[in-house]
Amino acid sequence: MTNVINQVAFIRSSREFPEEVKSLAFQVSKSYIEIAGGVNDRIIGLFPTSRPAINGESWFLTANRKQQGLRQVYTFTSTGAIPHGINLNNISQFTRPSGTFTNGTDYFGCIYASNVAIAGQVSFYIDPTNINIIAGAGAPTISSGTIILEWISEP
Repeated sequence: MTNVINQVAFIRSSREFPEEVKSLAFQVSKSYIEIAGGVNDRIIGLFPTSRPAINGESWFLTANRKQQGLRQVYTFTSTGAIPHGINLNNISQFTRPSGTFTNGTDYFGCIYASNVAIAGQVSFYIDPTNINIIAGAGAPTISSGTIILEWISEP
């Protein structure tokens, strides 16, 4: 395979190191660069509530230029608006908005949907300033919940 995009992020599982010091120094430096590149190209498991974190995703949607993925978590205890603090002019698009909530006993998914309530469901949508949480008729009562927004930065 010669035309796969993730060749750089692949880390070899073994390497022969030479005994000669100059060659060894070169190989150690080269392996460090390969390891750092491989580690930095993975999806990062940080889910902060106070400010966005780079999630480790690289997107190439606009003229094959790299765009960075970002993530932030928001908590809620009822329906209504949660200020997200994101300047929508600085993002390309949201990629995986998701959420969950509990009524104190059971756990449910919070659906990224529209600005219209869905019977029996708790859903949310994003406007220029807020994450808006809507409970449709017959939806479980919200005790607490979490919304995770992931988006692509502008190139």
